[in-house]
Amino acid sequence: MSYWLLKTEPTDYSFDDLVRDRRVVWEGVKNPTALGHLRRVEKGDTVVIYHTATEKSAIGLAEVTRGPYPDPKLSDPKRVVVDLKPLRRLAAPVPLATFRADAVLKTTELVRISRLSVVPLTAAHFARVLERAGEKA
Repeated sequence: MSYWLLKTEPTDYSFDDLVRDRRVVWEGVKNPTALGHLRRVEKGDTVVIYHTATEKSAIGLAEVTRGPYPDPKLSDPKRVVVDLKPLRRLAAPVPLATFRADAVLKTTELVRISRLSVVPLTAAHFARVLERAGEKA
């Protein structure tokens, strides 16, 4: 199993929307590097949902229910999507400032390449996100 961080603008689609919908096709990724990451996502992987804009925080967890496949709304086979279902909201949000200040989290691509919407996380990164959210890994 792998871990990922997916960024979303909460006014467009929030973690609460995912909980309400129970399942979503995660679409709209355009950046070539982010698409490369998305192509490596597999069914069963755990995803940290991160709200951008004013929140700038990791908010909740989701699970990949279907690995990458061509976006059915587009005619470009390079543009892939994945399906997600919500797992749970984190006990406390983990803000970007925490990622930047934490010795482990500051090595994530969220900090190093902040514009990416799909970011791989190591097991150590994921465990630290949970720890910083006040949860056990």
